[in-house]
Amino acid sequence: QVQLVESGGGLVQAGGSLRLSCVGSGRTFSTNVMGWFRQAPGQEREFVAAITWSLAITHYADSVKGRFTISRDNAKNMVYLQEDSLKDEDTAVYYCAARLVGGLALRDDEYKYWGQGTQVTVSS
Repeated sequence: QVQLVESGGGLVQAGGSLRLSCVGSGRTFSTNVMGWFRQAPGQEREFVAAITWSLAITHYADSVKGRFTISRDNAKNMVYLQEDSLKDEDTAVYYCAARLVGGLALRDDEYKYWGQGTQVTVSS
């Protein structure tokens, strides 16, 4: 079993920044891909960014490209999402997820383990 715990969410003004963190643990934590997803009220969960654990290959949703940066620290079992130039439409609950088998993936059903989520609220 893999446990994921997010932190770093909060209330921020439009144009501001936040850094989300996710720590993984359990079963000698090992993963192929870590992803960040988000879900706004009344909307489906959507892909934000993903990173491969070994080579740090990244992929971003078009809506966050150039504003968000995903990174990982293998030694600490941590993945981060640096969010800059935040907009109202970035308001959502943000989830990290782990994919143990396979390469970069954009669909949430391709990830097996999920954190509990952290709320990001952007005010204008």
